[in-house]
Amino acid sequence: MSGALGWALPALPTVAGGLLAVGGRRADRPAPAVAVAVAAVTAGLAVAAALLRPSVEAPMLAGLPVGMAVDGMSSVLVVTVSAVTLAVLVFAAGEMPPSARFHGLMLVFSGAMLVTVTATDLLLLLMAWEVMGAMSYALIGFWWREDGRVRSADTAFLTTRTGDLGLYLAAGAAFAGAGTLSLDGLEATAGPWRNVVAAGLLAAALGKSAQLPFSFWLSRAMAGPSPVSALLHSATMVAAGAYLLLRTQPLLAATGWAAPAAAWAGAATALLLGTVALAQSDLKQLLAASTSAQLGFMVLAAGTGAVAGGTAHLVAHAAVKSLLFLVAGAWLAALGTKDLGRLHGVARRHPFVGAMFTVGALALAGIPPLSLWITKDTVLDAALRTSWPLYAVGLAATVLSAAYAAKAMLLVWLPADDETSATTRAISPLEKAPLPPLALVAAGFGLVVVFWTPWHRLVGGPPEPPPALTGLAASAVLVLMTFSWAVRRYVRGSLQPVVMTGPRWASSTAVNWLHLERAVSAVIVRPVLALAGALARFDDRIVDGAVRASAAAALRASSPVARRIEAGVDGAVHAIAASGIRAAAFSVRRAESPVDSVVRGVGSAARRLGRLARRPQTGQVHIYYVQAVVLLFALAAVLVLLG
Repeated sequence: MSGALGWALPALPTVAGGLLAVGGRRADRPAPAVAVAVAAVTAGLAVAAALLRPSVEAPMLAGLPVGMAVDGMSSVLVVTVSAVTLAVLVFAAGEMPPSARFHGLMLVFSGAMLVTVTATDLLLLLMAWEVMGAMSYALIGFWWREDGRVRSADTAFLTTRTGDLGLYLAAGAAFAGAGTLSLDGLEATAGPWRNVVAAGLLAAALGKSAQLPFSFWLSRAMAGPSPVSALLHSATMVAAGAYLLLRTQPLLAATGWAAPAAAWAGAATALLLGTVALAQSDLKQLLAASTSAQLGFMVLAAGTGAVAGGTAHLVAHAAVKSLLFLVAGAWLAALGTKDLGRLHGVARRHPFVGAMFTVGALALAGIPPLSLWITKDTVLDAALRTSWPLYAVGLAATVLSAAYAAKAMLLVWLPADDETSATTRAISPLEKAPLPPLALVAAGFGLVVVFWTPWHRLVGGPPEPPPALTGLAASAVLVLMTFSWAVRRYVRGSLQPVVMTGPRWASSTAVNWLHLERAVSAVIVRPVLALAGALARFDDRIVDGAVRASAAAALRASSPVARRIEAGVDGAVHAIAASGIRAAAFSVRRAESPVDSVVRGVGSAARRLGRLARRPQTGQVHIYYVQAVVLLFALAAVLVLLG
């Protein structure tokens, strides 16, 4: 039973999604209901799997079986992924036009993530990793008729693919060094191969989780529909990289260098992308940059050994960020804008949705006792035990998270200056339905982390009591920003809150995501294109010339032989044709005339019989009666003879 459950959990959304994706237009109308039903059943299977802990294995290559298992950490993730997928698909049923292709891709995307978090070996993990990347490309570029969206999908896909090469490197090194691809025991890989495995996993995870220097692809991912952003930025795709590092934390620690590298990469991303988020005037871009920053805390947790805190932060962040992205999508659909300057007063006009956004923003800011305050402090407590500078960077990133969350919250509650942001349509009940459960988790999951004993068993014990420093800092930032806005409004009559702008060059750098995409283009893309152009010119001038010269020489050398062959072939063709003509003439002389004679004889006999048949047709009843009697007697005679 548990084995069937282990296979059914990822198979149900994957197979159902695949059928919907190829179902065509006839499947569009029932697709939202089918997708929600499949997601609901999958969520039920995930809860059952978290309780029963199924484990399955199947042969793939000689000596390399692949398997899936639901253990302590993956049991948390399968429930998180399936629950967020259900919430997002319910929202999409109210916000998106019915589309079998969209809902099918979303289900396959979710199924690939479920395989990723339950895979016990690098081979199966790599397969799911690839499917997840392909689905993200299709979903970001879902509106494929718009060139800009397709280019954004290309950027996101190629950037993450660059990091994904590390996973191939890690798999090869693990097999070379340990003869196995099992995730458990990678730290025992022999010699220098262990460092190669760690480097490959670190590159793949940083790319998938949009950590520096790969962060810019997450900005481009905003080109997809709002439900895609909510799912991709919360429980799937970007969470996969952080999960991979948390899962392989013993390997990072065993190398001596990979754990500090991960910790500092996460801390730097949390700080710098927090600055990027604070500078944004686009709500979705602010949330996207904050996703990179919050994932930085998870990567920091993997580097400092705070696996329980990092896992808790992943779950809490999934609820918070899916909530905020769904609210942003609802406002975008209602008002037709995501510009914070035009969203003034939107929370006042939609008070229920505004209240849900406020809960998510306060949790994102780290205000006690909401969830991200506790999980973030648990991570920073481990950083404090590791390195004072690392803790200082993490604390600064926490203050920034409070600032950009407060900025978004204050702007949507400001009274509108004019009617430029008037609502164009209502927010449907289906769009509102998933918001309260997500807000409840966003607000209360921290208490689960501290007090719920089953959670302690899942992640290996209760966390240390979180210090009050980060919560106090976040609260202070929120109070100061609110106070400065109120003072400025009272004194100057301005409705704009005070936010960190800085010098113009600094603001431009932050808004454009630190110009990372431009830097990658200058350092990598342009040199590669230049090299490709040089190789193409070399090919045109040298290689193609050599090929043409060789071909010409071969033609010249083969001309006499070709002429002889052509003459022989032509002679054979002419001989065969002449033989066919002679055979046809013989058949006409010998066969056609007798056949014609037989046909003419049959026709003459039929004509004579027809003339005879007309004679008894006189129209007189007694003659017909006599004919019938004769026929009956003839039939009786035949029967007697046969008897």
